[in-house]
Amino acid sequence: MADNTEQGGDKLTHIDADGNARMVDVSDKDVTRRTATAGCRVIMQPETIALIRDGAVKKGDVLSIARIAGIMGAKKTSELIPLCHPLLINKADVELSIDDGANAVVIEATVRVDGKTGVEMEALTAATVAALTVYDMVKAVDRGTLITDVRLLHKAGGKSGTYEAS
Repeated sequence: MADNTEQGGDKLTHIDADGNARMVDVSDKDVTRRTATAGCRVIMQPETIALIRDGAVKKGDVLSIARIAGIMGAKKTSELIPLCHPLLINKADVELSIDDGANAVVIEATVRVDGKTGVEMEALTAATVAALTVYDMVKAVDRGTLITDVRLLHKAGGKSGTYEAS
């Protein structure tokens, strides 16, 4: 059985030559500073945005609770995504803001680690867990709330270098 250890390129790193899922062996990689930022939007009715801004959502302070949930999500990524390595996270920061023009809560999550593998999944998990928390807190008044535009915005560090979303 051939071992597919190539990082990047056109090969799937989590699949071996026989098509079996596997966790990538990172033991020979160098420890480097790695950061990733991911984002998404939670779109809702203007009245729901007003409730969040006014602190009138019955379940509590939506933005603060979602921020904490996102940080917790980053820390639990390897427990949620089967082939992710557990990482010792140096920083997890989740920012939420209200975009009145779009009737949306905008979420950006940044995660940093000194390690052998990237933190893109941790940043994406932080952003989406924060978004799911916003949804959970407003669903009683706005079931049509939409989570959208989940994506990696930036990554730096490691062999593949820097990525910036356009």
